[in-house]
Amino acid sequence: MFKPYGIIPPVISPLHEDGSFNESVYRIMIDRLIANGVHGIFPLGTTGEFYAFTPEQSRRIFEITVDQVANRVPVYAGANSITTRGAIELVKIAQECKVEAVSVLTPMFISQTQEELYGFYKTIAANTDLPVIIYNNRPKTNVHIEPKTIARLSEIKNIVGVKDSTGDFTNTEEYIRLTRGNDEFGVLLGRDTLIYAGLCYGAVGAIASCANVAPRITADIYDKYIAGDLAGALEAQFTLAPLRIATGMGTFPQVIKEGLELEGIKVGKCLDPIASLSDEQRETLRCVMQTMGLL
Repeated sequence: MFKPYGIIPPVISPLHEDGSFNESVYRIMIDRLIANGVHGIFPLGTTGEFYAFTPEQSRRIFEITVDQVANRVPVYAGANSITTRGAIELVKIAQECKVEAVSVLTPMFISQTQEELYGFYKTIAANTDLPVIIYNNRPKTNVHIEPKTIARLSEIKNIVGVKDSTGDFTNTEEYIRLTRGNDEFGVLLGRDTLIYAGLCYGAVGAIASCANVAPRITADIYDKYIAGDLAGALEAQFTLAPLRIATGMGTFPQVIKEGLELEGIKVGKCLDPIASLSDEQRETLRCVMQTMGLL
């Protein structure tokens, strides 16, 4: 059975000035990330502005991703919708594009009970052969999957993991504690400052937005930890932390895009209404990246 692992960047979606998808820069991004040691590629997550694309545009991005990755690492596709049927539609599109797994965010805007969340993921899993990763991002959705619900969902054969972007490490720990007897289920960190801590507790990796800008540093946290170089892994975590903290400037994921622009990768800005950073914020970001050795 497929099990997620390692550092998986939720890849930014490069855009032209008119807001259309920039395929050529996206392909460059994929090659750069893989060359720097990431363990998977994840199109159309939160960092990839999934909300900006129609189902058919999503299909095209999945097709481009699978083509460019060319079986070098697994492809995890974001399939996010408020309704169960909408999520299933995107999951089926992803499956037709031959990705390895899908990540499904909790429905946003509406406020579900735990039983409704359980039914949402159970129904999605029953409608695909793909491995499904639950995506919990309470700060963005105001919806939270409780650890007991994750434990129940982990018993479904093709639900293989959960990404926890709450930033609440007690929550992450409980996800791990309550599923630790299931070797076919893995917990992934969604907060880049907590990757090392998560690995120490038994997490299998991270879906890390900062890996777009600092792929080698981020991959070092995982690779060095697995190799037994705990001091090296912790040092990589400390090196990465200021970049993740800097993403609080502006509206996410604009800092990630501006970091890439500073590195010379012309990814454009986020889709409106997200604004560019101020000159002062951009200079702060530049200083952070220089300290990290990225510029």
